[in-house]
This record gives sequence, structure tokens and C-alpha cells, in this order.
Amino acid sequence: MELAALLYFAIGFLALLLLIVLINIMTAPRLENISGPVNLPLVSLLIPARNEAKNIDRCLAGLLGQDYPNLEIIVLDDHSGDGTAQILARLKAQHPQLQLLSGQPLPREWTGKNWACWQLFQASRGEILIFADADTRHAPEAVRKTVGWMQHQKLGMLSAFLAQETGTPAEKLVIPVIDILIYSTLPLWLTYYGRSEKFAAANGQWIAFRRGDYQALGGHEAVRDRIVEDMELMRRAKRRGISTLTLTGNALLSCRMYRSAGEVWEGFSKNLFGIAGYNRTVFLGWLLALWSAMVLPYFLLFLPGVRHLAVTAVGLNLLLRLLLALRLRHPFWVSLLLHPLGVALTGVIGLNSLFRAGRGMVRWKGREIPVRR
Repeated sequence: MELAALLYFAIGFLALLLLIVLINIMTAPRLENISGPVNLPLVSLLIPARNEAKNIDRCLAGLLGQDYPNLEIIVLDDHSGDGTAQILARLKAQHPQLQLLSGQPLPREWTGKNWACWQLFQASRGEILIFADADTRHAPEAVRKTVGWMQHQKLGMLSAFLAQETGTPAEKLVIPVIDILIYSTLPLWLTYYGRSEKFAAANGQWIAFRRGDYQALGGHEAVRDRIVEDMELMRRAKRRGISTLTLTGNALLSCRMYRSAGEVWEGFSKNLFGIAGYNRTVFLGWLLALWSAMVLPYFLLFLPGVRHLAVTAVGLNLLLRLLLALRLRHPFWVSLLLHPLGVALTGVIGLNSLFRAGRGMVRWKGREIPVRR
């Protein structure tokens, strides 16, 4: 009886997630689906880079190839030790319009990325600021479409979820599960129409502000000690009545976040708990719900008495993954056949994120980062 009740919960939970996925597939705002800008204000493209020798060439190739005519591109080398500075110097010689900054020493109570972004803002002149991670890739119209959305919707802040490139088995297993959490928990138009900070969703890989609104919410200085700074910036924007929108950008923007199992483990251990606002009850509740709905039914498929419920739950899981794999170009067979393994592994990383936050410190790119809740 207890197993049956658990499977009924799993079916209801999965049906809700599937409904939200369908809403997002059919209605979510897409970066490419907007007309051109009304006018052409100066845009500052701001890229913090720390140990990005593997990525910075491709990132800047896309940004230097934008079809938006009124643009400044500023890159900050944040004390890299892998040759990033040398690559940037070569690119600067080839593209004089590229502006380079050397990062200043990291002050106490600042995370490295927030400090780099704040320095970039101080060096910028644009009316619109776009912060982009150094491992992102960009279609030529990405900036133009971003400005178009901000003008047509009168936005003070815009963010986009990117297509996530994967290579190693760990990436293929875990990173699509993060997309499940993104696209099945919140209809993205609520980031625009919903005024409550509960409807905040943002991605620091591509995040844009009107300069005045960025200053009004305090910019990265206001979130200087936050690890998940993108979410906190949108929460602050909503509290101040600044118009926001998060959309899908996977047709024009992509990123390979990590390149090994170790990077997947370290990267998500750094920020998974923070995505839940460091609320232990909410976070553990979500982990338990995901394991109950997406892992347990597979173990109950051959158990007499609840087999029919388990088959229904597994079918809903497969449909959910099929829709997201087709829409977001996830690795198809890994997504469908190894789905429970990916969810289980993501849950283990989530528990490690909770454990590390409890110790008050996480580590990323050679730096110890205090966790402030």
C-alpha cells in the first residue's frame, strides 16, 4: 500500500512537470523570435575570464562577429594561470577594438566572478550591459535580438538559457537533468508577468541590463558575496519593480560548461544548493521528489501489485525526456535509456552541495569561496 501511494505521488508529480514542459515548449519566449531593435544604443559586452584558454578563442570569435553595429567588447583576465592572458593579447593585436583589463586583487567578502563583473561594469560605457561567460558561443544576431527584446518588452533585465554542449559521459548524464529542473518547474513567461521574486529564474551565462536599472539594484556589488549571483540579481530586480524576462536562447547561444567528470562534480557541488536559495527543507524536498518520481519507479517495474503504476510512471518519465531531448538537443539515447542514473547522480551531487555549504566553504578554479546564506 505504501509503495502504491508513493507511485501515485510520482505519477501526479510527473504529470505536473510534463504540463509545465509542454507549456514552455509551446509558449516560452525565444531569443530568436523578435524583430530588430527600435534604435541602436551602445551595448557593452562584458566577459570575465579566469583560466579559459580552452574557450576564449571561440567565445570572442562569436562576439567579434556580431551584426550589431554599436558595440564595445571588454574582457577581464582574472589572474589566469593557463595562458588566457597570452591568447587575449594575440586577439587584441588582431582586433584593436577589443578592450582588455587585468583583474585587481580580490577583496574580502567578494566572489571572484562578482568582482570581475563589477570591474567590467566600471570600465564600460554602454546603455545596455550584457555579461557573458567566457565558455559561451554566439550566433551573429545574438546581441541584436537581445536588444530587440529589451526594447519591445521595456525590460530592465533579461537573461537566457543556453543550449548546453556535452562531451564526456558525466556531462551527458547530469547536465540535461539540470535542464529538466529549469524547464519543468516554471513557465518562463512568469519571469515577466509574475512580480513575486518566487518567479525569478536567471542564467549568468547570458544576462543583460539597462545601465540605469543595473545601478538601481546595486549591480554585482550588491551580491558581491553570493555564489548564485544571477538568481539573486533577478530577485533584487523583482523586489524593486524592475521589469524582467528569462527566455530560451538555445537557437542562438550555446555553452560547454564542463569538460570532465571532476568539473561536473565540482561545478554543481558549488551551486546546486544555492539555486534553492540555501533553503535546506526546499532542497531536500526536491531531491526526495525527484528520486521518488524518476528513479524509484524503474526499480518497481517487476514488482507484482504495483507494476501497472510503475509502468505509467516510467512512461511519463520517458515522454518528459523525449520532449526535452528533441527541443533542447540533448544526447538522445543517453537521455532516454540512462535517465534514472542521471537523476540519481545529480541527486548525489546535490547532497554534496548541501554538505559543502554546511561546512561554509566551496572551491572553484583554485579559490575557496565562503558560502553566505
